[in-house]
Amino acid sequence: MRILLAATAVALTAALTAPVASALPDVQPAGTVTAPPDGPAPSWLVADLDSGKILGSRDPTGVHAPASTIKPLLAMVVLDHLNPNAVARANVSHTQVECSCVGLVPGQAYTTTQLLAGLLMVSGNDAANMLADMLGGQQVAVAAMNAKAQALGARSTHASSPSGLDGPGWETLTTPYDLALIYRQALKYPLIAKIFQSPTASFPGKDGTPKTLTAQNELLARYPGDFAGKTGYTDLARKTFVTAAARNGRRLLVVLMYGSGDLYGQATDLFDWGFAQPA
Repeated sequence: MRILLAATAVALTAALTAPVASALPDVQPAGTVTAPPDGPAPSWLVADLDSGKILGSRDPTGVHAPASTIKPLLAMVVLDHLNPNAVARANVSHTQVECSCVGLVPGQAYTTTQLLAGLLMVSGNDAANMLADMLGGQQVAVAAMNAKAQALGARSTHASSPSGLDGPGWETLTTPYDLALIYRQALKYPLIAKIFQSPTASFPGKDGTPKTLTAQNELLARYPGDFAGKTGYTDLARKTFVTAAARNGRRLLVVLMYGSGDLYGQATDLFDWGFAQPA
């Protein structure tokens, strides 16, 4: 699919909140000189984080599995219902999950904030399970995630697990457009934004001995101005990545889905292209 020029790109923006047709054209806004760069993720968009204006896209409403990039949807639900300082103890069921994991220890106490750091920085599926239990169980948490998505206008999003993992007969689905909606809202939560921009964080280890979490988003260190990012991978989703960066008072959001190869490089190219466009 080639990238099409479109003087009517504004029809895709509406602050990323209006209902979207099932097949939107790939867009380049009027006034741009060069087309946005392509890359190994075939379904993507780059947008102004504050206005919601889509600067460029390819297959922005293509439906794919998001893998762990859906985790900020759970994080918002958690902060809508739980005190960040609430404390609970992990149990064995929380750790019985396909990893990546933050390394919960059954019997160890954790705060909501610590679990959110494990969820967003290192994609802890065990942390997702425990947060879901704190909300009332996985079914309750997933229902709340889907209700939150609908309230945000992310109408092509369907969560089936707190973590983004898929299984026989159930899968989590969304689109680049919907993920942009979700991340625009998630980054308005001060705690989520703080965790995303933290390169490291302290986390209780075995016997309560602190250990250090290191953010998986490599662009925090590699791309000047990057302040948020979430990676994901499953066999169904392939590689997924959502990230945000700021430069000269502008903030851009890049969403990449169903990828292979170097998604960090593709995100960097899209940021450079986006920041070069007229404000």
